[in-house]
Amino acid sequence: MSISAVGAVTSGSGIDLSKLAELYQQQVTGLGTDPTTGAAANSAMGGSSAAAATRGADFASMIGEGLKRVEGLDITASTKAVQAATGDLTDVHDYVIAAQEAQTATELTTTLRNKALESFNEIMRMPL
Repeated sequence: MSISAVGAVTSGSGIDLSKLAELYQQQVTGLGTDPTTGAAANSAMGGSSAAAATRGADFASMIGEGLKRVEGLDITASTKAVQAATGDLTDVHDYVIAAQEAQTATELTTTLRNKALESFNEIMRMPL
């Protein structure tokens, strides 16, 4: 998913809120103009479902990449633990830092999963 940068800055007051609202609306609804071409991002026949499918695929790839990073941190911590145990690691602080990074990433991932599951269950309980 490519999100264009908010380049419009007003004099001294920060970001142009109308531009920010327009970009948000485009991301949420898939409507509006494509910032790279200026053409309509949504066709009359099924454009919103194509935009939703693209956002869904991008979201899935983001989740997959995040889980791979967490796994990489865990593998690094495990490797450094073995090196520390065998005496091959020159600085034990490297292991402690890697282990803490892996633990924090795992806790964050678990918390996000729990919140997402809780939100999904709440949405499913909503009456139609």
